[in-house]
Amino acid sequence: MARPSEFTQDIADDICEMLAEGESLRSICKMESFPGKSTVFRWLATNKEFRDQYARARESQADAIADEILDIADDATDAGLARVQIDARKWLAGKLKPKVYGDKVSQEHTGPDGEAINIVHRIERVLVK
Repeated sequence: MARPSEFTQDIADDICEMLAEGESLRSICKMESFPGKSTVFRWLATNKEFRDQYARARESQADAIADEILDIADDATDAGLARVQIDARKWLAGKLKPKVYGDKVSQEHTGPDGEAINIVHRIERVLVK
């Protein structure tokens, strides 16, 4: 049986459902009943509805990955391996859904010695002769 190459909504739905459940696109595309990655990328480039559906599935995938982190931590017998697995998933979740799982960066601007910044307005008068 040949891999599908023509877009169908059923295949798109299956891909997005598996992504949302935490499967990687790489593992999905290795299955013979699914298209290769290059075909999926072509569909994404040419089909806005699929692109939107795919983006929502990727955001949901971040939630599934966050759930996996708890499972790994609860079932860990090798702390080093668990740490690597958890760190990889934290990084990926942060990239897929940065507002929820990304690192929060905060910047504060202060004057000398951490005090407030003083703003001085200067008005110069120019005398015209």
